[in-house]
Amino acid sequence: MRIIFMGTPDFAVPALVALVEAGHEVVAAYSQPPRPGGRRGKELTPSPVHLEAQARGIEVRHPVSLKGAEEQAAFAALEADIAVVAAYGLILPQAVLDAPRLGCLNIHASILPRWRGAAPIQRAILAGDPTTGITIMQMEAGLDTGPMLATLRTVIEHKTAGELTAELADRGAQLLIGTLRDLAVHRAVRQPEDGVTYAKKIDKAEARLDFTQGAEAAERQVRAFMPAPGAFFELEGERYKVLAADVIEGSGEAGTTLDDSLTVACGSGALRITRIQRAGKPAMASGDLLRGRPVPAGTRLG
Repeated sequence: MRIIFMGTPDFAVPALVALVEAGHEVVAAYSQPPRPGGRRGKELTPSPVHLEAQARGIEVRHPVSLKGAEEQAAFAALEADIAVVAAYGLILPQAVLDAPRLGCLNIHASILPRWRGAAPIQRAILAGDPTTGITIMQMEAGLDTGPMLATLRTVIEHKTAGELTAELADRGAQLLIGTLRDLAVHRAVRQPEDGVTYAKKIDKAEARLDFTQGAEAAERQVRAFMPAPGAFFELEGERYKVLAADVIEGSGEAGTTLDDSLTVACGSGALRITRIQRAGKPAMASGDLLRGRPVPAGTRLG
């Protein structure tokens, strides 16, 4: 098939690679424009999809919008059989959705209709969902409302957002290839009307650990925001990222350490912080931090 690929972050790269390796002709890759980054935070850095497509000799386009007639005409001129979208980052106007002969497919990181929207993986972890998965969806004008062609489910267990993203990226790529191979026999199924939830974009303020909730919920914060933006607390004006933690028994005033080993009382139960990162320093085991920066029992974390 002649395919237009549209994606931006690491999550989308396995699907692009799988399409090429399956023998499809990827006629162009659309991605978000290069953003400031690099060591000084000023160099324009191409997205992971941009870099992968470029390395494979695929034309890369990064319009800031697809609403204009000129961009829509350029898209249609590619005469694609289908477009594949994975965490692209722009709303597709109807003219773009209609341009490929077979429309546009989306690789969405949840079992729809649960967690439509921008941050389905993080929201599933925060909510304590036991499972999540991938949906291959026929796109339409609504936000992740289109009919479903295929789904794949996986358990969340104690995975971080980073681990779950990598797993779903790989499994989504496999599901996509199988769906395209059998596209003629796949029957699109409308999403159920019940069970709709929305995964709004993550606000960095949500990453501040809320010790007033139960320890299980606080531990889910740690996993949902690992690796980014990173769950954190503040102590004496300094921010500490919490990279891993365990739920244990314990009680006390929420947000107060119960021992000298960074065990923090929560609204119910306690959270033992096992891996941490001080601002501007490398990640380390909590014990290594505490040898140089003791946090005695009774310390209030904010």
